[in-house]
Amino acid sequence: MPRNQFFLLGTRRFLPLFVTQSFGAFNDNLFKNALVILITFELAEQSGLDAGVMVTAAAGIFILPFLLFSATAGQLADKYDKAGMIRRVKQVEILLMCGAAAGFYLQSIPVLMGVLFLMGTQSAFFGPLKYGILPDHLREHELISGNGLIQAATFLAILLGTVVGGIFILAWKGTLVISVLVIGVAISGWFFSRFIPNTAPAAPQLKININFLTETWKIIRYTAERPSLFYPVVAVSWFWLVGATFLAQVPTLGKVSLNGDESLVTLLLLIFSVGIGIGSLLCNRLLKGQVHGAYVPYGALGLSLFAVDLYFATRGGLVQQETALMGALQFMGSLSNWRILVDFLLIAVFGGIYVVPLNTMIQARSEPSHRARNISALNILNSLFMVISALASAVLLGLGFTVPQIFLYLAILNLGVVFLTIRLK
Repeated sequence: MPRNQFFLLGTRRFLPLFVTQSFGAFNDNLFKNALVILITFELAEQSGLDAGVMVTAAAGIFILPFLLFSATAGQLADKYDKAGMIRRVKQVEILLMCGAAAGFYLQSIPVLMGVLFLMGTQSAFFGPLKYGILPDHLREHELISGNGLIQAATFLAILLGTVVGGIFILAWKGTLVISVLVIGVAISGWFFSRFIPNTAPAAPQLKININFLTETWKIIRYTAERPSLFYPVVAVSWFWLVGATFLAQVPTLGKVSLNGDESLVTLLLLIFSVGIGIGSLLCNRLLKGQVHGAYVPYGALGLSLFAVDLYFATRGGLVQQETALMGALQFMGSLSNWRILVDFLLIAVFGGIYVVPLNTMIQARSEPSHRARNISALNILNSLFMVISALASAVLLGLGFTVPQIFLYLAILNLGVVFLTIRLK
């Protein structure tokens, strides 16, 4: 029986990476949400631009670098010491956050959008490093624990960064507060990265192909030719499609379907993030440190079942519509509304049970010399699936579908993934 997974937080081979990753996820979302809110409520009107178009453009600008640079990032991560590369990436983040502070001071959309693109680029280079280095420092029976802890912390950091960015950006001296925060967090991330133990280069003789188009096709083809890798990669990308759909539609669900204000939206996001964390941490207890996909189909099935129940809970008259928007406390005051909260929590719990073993299987099944490039292929497909999520949601909403209906059809489609993941057992 493996030790309690939290013992890893007391080791140098895990804790510095854990903190560095958490700070990075927090900073990304702190800056992104502050920028989106600033554009929506101030900069777009001042510039005579459409706020909705600019927010949509911002989402695309951040995700584009994952499609452009992930292949190059994977090659560099395989060729050089991953710990050293992480430190360089974190140094770049400090410079970018100084650029963000300048953009906030100048109230310049072009500068801020440029920084957002470069932040996406920095994140694209960090991805293969943070997941590729785990098997270098953890034993195989510790990989489930390590991935679970990182997955849980990442979602909580995303939520915290989103909330903090939203709270401070429009407050008095808000841009100054956000500027100090993003620079301070970037410096802290770099500081902790200095304690990540070095690793031997996995493929020191690798020749870097600077043509990202041919290299992208090459690493995806490499993964596709290996079913033991390709099935988990596709399954993880599907998780990000589902997760991106839920997270993107929570504001609309909270306001339109549940007649709630921003505090209810924040509550739903908090429940979802906590649920992912619980599910991620449960994986070590369920799998007892072994790397396999036995519980992945159950994770997919649970996700679908509770998403279907969420549909019936939100359309079955359980939520009484009021003239004024309900706050989180008022919403929780009705016992019938707790069904919705429980559904949201369990969707996320089963999501964590679903995705953590898959990420671990990709790491464990990869040849060490090609591991980072396999993770780059995963990041590329994740990005494509999230783009599909955004486009499909926009089309369905344009056709008059409600958010609960979108969740219902997504849950039905997800049942097909149950059968796919059975093959992983």
